[in-house]
Amino acid sequence: MRPHAFIAMPFGTKPGPDGTPIDFNRIYAELIQPALKLADCACFRADQELRAGDIRADMFQELLVADLVIADLTIDNPNVWYELGVRHALRARGVVLIQGPRNANPFDIYTDRKLVYALRADGTLDPALLDANRRSLAEMVKATLDTPTRRKVSPVYSLLPHLEQPQWQKLMLSEANEFSEAHAAWARLMENARQKHRPGDILLLAGETPTRALRTEALRTAGNALLKLRHHDFALEQFEAALAVEPDDLPSREKKAICLGLLGRVEETQTWVDMLTQSQPDSPEVWALAGRVARELWIRRWHPAPPTAEQDETAAPSAGPPPDSTALRAAAAEEDASLERAIEPYLTAFVADARHFYSGICALNLMLLRQHLGGTVDADALQCLIGGVRWACRSAIQSRGKTDASDYRLMASRAELALLLEPLAEVRRHFKAALATAGRDWFALDSTRQMLLLLRDLGFRPEETAAALNLLDKEQALLRAPVRPRQVFLFSGHMMDAPDRASPRFPPQMEAAAAERIAKALDSQDAGPQDLALCQAAAGGDLMFLEACVARGMHIQILLPFDEASFVENSVSQSAAPLTGDDWPMRYYAVQSRLRTPPRVMPHELGPLPRGADPYERCNLWLLDTALSWGVKKLRFITLWNGGGGDGPGGTAHMLREVKRRTGRVTWIDTRKL
Repeated sequence: MRPHAFIAMPFGTKPGPDGTPIDFNRIYAELIQPALKLADCACFRADQELRAGDIRADMFQELLVADLVIADLTIDNPNVWYELGVRHALRARGVVLIQGPRNANPFDIYTDRKLVYALRADGTLDPALLDANRRSLAEMVKATLDTPTRRKVSPVYSLLPHLEQPQWQKLMLSEANEFSEAHAAWARLMENARQKHRPGDILLLAGETPTRALRTEALRTAGNALLKLRHHDFALEQFEAALAVEPDDLPSREKKAICLGLLGRVEETQTWVDMLTQSQPDSPEVWALAGRVARELWIRRWHPAPPTAEQDETAAPSAGPPPDSTALRAAAAEEDASLERAIEPYLTAFVADARHFYSGICALNLMLLRQHLGGTVDADALQCLIGGVRWACRSAIQSRGKTDASDYRLMASRAELALLLEPLAEVRRHFKAALATAGRDWFALDSTRQMLLLLRDLGFRPEETAAALNLLDKEQALLRAPVRPRQVFLFSGHMMDAPDRASPRFPPQMEAAAAERIAKALDSQDAGPQDLALCQAAAGGDLMFLEACVARGMHIQILLPFDEASFVENSVSQSAAPLTGDDWPMRYYAVQSRLRTPPRVMPHELGPLPRGADPYERCNLWLLDTALSWGVKKLRFITLWNGGGGDGPGGTAHMLREVKRRTGRVTWIDTRKL
């Protein structure tokens, strides 16, 4: 994703400070554009927008979301000064000032760093210094984009330290424009991928945001999807990447703490949570997070086999036979001090904001468990909490109205409240109402299920808990549990040489030896029905790999850069050699007929190819992101390659480079040695 720069400068020819005409269009074309190309930036100037509409609307949108604004202050053009002021008011950073020679600098920016480019006496760029000016501007642009986001460039935000930047989503123009349309299309694709639980799609789309202004949001979305799918280590990477872009992003800081806790990194989790509560002492979300982490730590202290991240990834949870409730109750009761530490943050969150009903329910849950385990509970405080939680939950349901009655988290919270306090009939009624709003979300149901299993293990209200668990088990039984492969095999290799290929790379006579080596690579890693295979399906290495996977009963997912007919024409049929009997199209359709899920087509799933992108490289990244979304530790990469470059972008060499950035688990079948 290339950074996006907006250029605020005069248009056409204008008199300079000494009256000499200056052609600013040439300065844009000969200095600014080439410098931005050197810095790998895309650039936009309002007068270049060819769509019908209001130039000011496009200008305001650009000043809000552009990664960088370059302002040319050679002359005192009111439009440029106005645009610079708008940017300084909207954004704390991301401004580069340039100018030609002038007698005096304006007072307001006298101390600001500026690039002064050279002009000749006739007002044209000095050719002797032009290359140096381009390089200097490119370096200044790169340095500005790389500046840590805590450093404020805008004098407005520097002098008003408590002023907060507006959220760009809340300042979208009412009139549709190029940016809003691109954002809406991107957001639809992200939401579709989220609903279908396809984190690989989300990871790829996160790198294709219309501007870097969306980068933090995209990484957060990817992290949340991976967290929900229980890929905790990979989710942590996304939140840390978001914090590298925006170190003060509170949602990413909170989710990082959750990931650390779920990964069992106890000391790091506690340190991170303590830092958050100190920096955000009035945030109910932060205190609720502290309660969640403390609760998980309490469970880990007494539960004989708390689920780990790896266990969560490899198998769908199962209730199994109930453990010895008496023994668990005794072990949990021994950890009363740890339980008390989990209750306090939830209470703090609920007191800070009574609308934070979920924190109140969590505090009530843990207080009743403490009472159940024989611990001391203040009776008056408990009754006050019960009344407060009932009121908060009822108010939340009423205020959201019928349009939001399908909010599963809200309805599940109400069902949990019934389970804690109400008769069996009410428990059944509220859990049925909650399950009706789950929208076939297996992971949301499973989150509720984990809460019920904890109560069951501790023997809390056994009849009511069993009834709720029975209803939830029946609902989950109607859904297909997410596929959780043991290993993920990713393949990339040469196509079989076409009959008229000038320089042989993978000729037909190598096929038998290559097929044997592919089979050996799979068998050496015990590939079988519990594993997932990912690749394209081009004639040659791809199809040979897929045939070997079919023979081993593996689950196969084919990802195609084009629609199936175009792919077969371009990447399968061209290698057909009737004289040698190689009928690759027939082999493709034979493999396709054995798939449990049909091939996924990139333009259909991920939208049109982004400007400047290559379809094969994009498909490589799609394959890799899909493989990595199951966890780096599961990835096994097999490549059939001669060690050289490809016939174009997006080949095996590109895939190998990308894989090696993440893992060393690579099996290289060198075609030069076959």
